[in-house]
Amino acid sequence: MLDFSALWLEKAREMHVQAICDLVNLTYRGDTGWTTEAAIIQGNRTNHQEVKAALYKPDADFFVMHRQNQMIACIYIAKENAHAFIGFFSVHPDWQGKGLGSYLLAQTEIYAKGALGINKLLMFVISQRSELLSYYQRRGYRSTGRVEAYPLHLGVPKVTGLTIDYLEKTI
Repeated sequence: MLDFSALWLEKAREMHVQAICDLVNLTYRGDTGWTTEAAIIQGNRTNHQEVKAALYKPDADFFVMHRQNQMIACIYIAKENAHAFIGFFSVHPDWQGKGLGSYLLAQTEIYAKGALGINKLLMFVISQRSELLSYYQRRGYRSTGRVEAYPLHLGVPKVTGLTIDYLEKTI
């Protein structure tokens, strides 16, 4: 089990934008880790402009987690009416499978309820990523029934028919 006392979590600042881009792209398009989508999608998952826009969006927060001088995880939460949207959730492949993702997601849920006054969270996951859908289901997220075509700004599909499922959790 990971020693969480050696880690620190903070709100992201502009100086973190490039490191967030690098982490998200490594997590989802790199060659290692169970969250990689490299077999089904090519190209970067995000870019500098997208992360910077998210960082400055009103009613939104980006959190980053460090160990020593390395960014090892990040997550984004944006208040939208009566719910909050979670995105950019990434754990460095070297740190996956140690409980860090579950810890960060739980902390984000606590923040949503306490600081934002939100009791419903929403996210989307690529429908074809059954292991990722199962991960969120084990943490209480359920399908909303909303399925959409895969958004091409997230990378170029290597396979046809990709879709995204929307998941929600009441906290």
